[in-house]
Amino acid sequence: MNFRRVIHILGLVLFVLSGAQLAPLLWCFAPFDVESATGLLAGSGFTVALGVVLRSLGREGGELYRREGVLVVVGAWLLASLGGAVPYWVSGAIPGFVDALFESVSGFTTTGASILTDIESMPRPLLFWRSLTQWLGGIGIVVLFVALLSELGPGARFLFKLEVPGPKSEIMHARVQETAFALFRIYVGLSLAQATTMMLCGASFFDALTHTFSTVSTGGFSPYTDSVAHFGALNQVVILLFMLASGINFALYYALLRRRDGSILRDLELRVYLLIAGLASAVVAFNIFGTDAHPAFASAALNGTFQVVSLLTTTGFATVDFAEWSGTAHAILVSLMFVGGCAGSTAGGTKVIRVLIGWAIAMREVRLTFSPNSVIAIAIGNQIVPESSARSVIALLLLWALGWGAGALLLSVGDVDLVTAATASLATVSNIGPGLAEVGPTENFAFFATWQKLVMVILMWLGRLEFFAVVALTLPRFWRA
Repeated sequence: MNFRRVIHILGLVLFVLSGAQLAPLLWCFAPFDVESATGLLAGSGFTVALGVVLRSLGREGGELYRREGVLVVVGAWLLASLGGAVPYWVSGAIPGFVDALFESVSGFTTTGASILTDIESMPRPLLFWRSLTQWLGGIGIVVLFVALLSELGPGARFLFKLEVPGPKSEIMHARVQETAFALFRIYVGLSLAQATTMMLCGASFFDALTHTFSTVSTGGFSPYTDSVAHFGALNQVVILLFMLASGINFALYYALLRRRDGSILRDLELRVYLLIAGLASAVVAFNIFGTDAHPAFASAALNGTFQVVSLLTTTGFATVDFAEWSGTAHAILVSLMFVGGCAGSTAGGTKVIRVLIGWAIAMREVRLTFSPNSVIAIAIGNQIVPESSARSVIALLLLWALGWGAGALLLSVGDVDLVTAATASLATVSNIGPGLAEVGPTENFAFFATWQKLVMVILMWLGRLEFFAVVALTLPRFWRA
């Protein structure tokens, strides 16, 4: 294990983060905000100092293999979350460090769960930093690092594949740095398109930027307590469309730009993703139509579709308090939380492709019960799924289910009801944000005990890194030479 090489790379990651922490300082001058500036400068100083220490202890050169790649990815997310908490804590906007850490982890993992009880009271520079953490986390700190720096050499491939997990994280170029940079350009392009469109539709520059950061990353942080309900229908539609777009595999955008044809529509995962969004939206819209909150079908259609897309893509924005909807609507929305978006997107959840593979495996086992000697391949569309990929999907789904169940059990300790505990665990491990009951779209996570917030921090971390990398660190064999 080349620990010194790992430490050296983590130092570079911290330098990238420290630079990002200086961007919100622009909002400190009108009006002048000493507390926020102090917090942001402290955060940047902390990450720079830690980066210098790691660089001095580390060493350049040497190959970067799988174990080192796992350590870099896990370490990058841990250090980024710690550094990201410093501005909240030092400024006094979030006095408790665990609460500050929770908000930081929720940002970088694009979860969108919050302990803030009065969001508007937080200074604008820190609200900007809060949304920016989601934008950085959406593209992935390590992918951004690989895209901008070239010194990693062949080891960049391992970092990239760990940071863009899933059955469809194929390499589009022989040089993985070019691939990372291509995805980064697509990400920036979507961001510019949404911010521009929102401003043309009447949003302020600040609102357009913060909501763009949280939309394309499928994060869900908003500088307003009422979330996207703050805007009119036009900007809500803009956000809805970009949420849907951000839940699509970014490799398909790259393929579309290269071939300039409609062949991506043959992608089965994309078709199923759009089908789920369409059918669920129709059912929810008709379910809430005619209620006191939605007497007109236009209102039911917009709000129903918005919430379906928001939870399917694991963004977590809200236009209404969907906790007040019927049990049928709740059942559909919770089911969507389990699924998530497409592999290779910024969305969380188990991913549509894994659900398809899991279903194909189940159907094969059903067929083998009455035809045990048959040789049946697992196929998704016209593609055969290797047995190794099938095993990986089953293992991930099992770990994900165990993580969710354990989280729900721990969060139910005390006076927390089962619906709150179960959906809070689901919302954090799937990187969604809101749940139901006491963690609904108009509520927050502040009432949980400190140790329960740390449990949810771990769940958010596990969900973002998709379990394997983190669980690997607990195995003694991982650390052996």
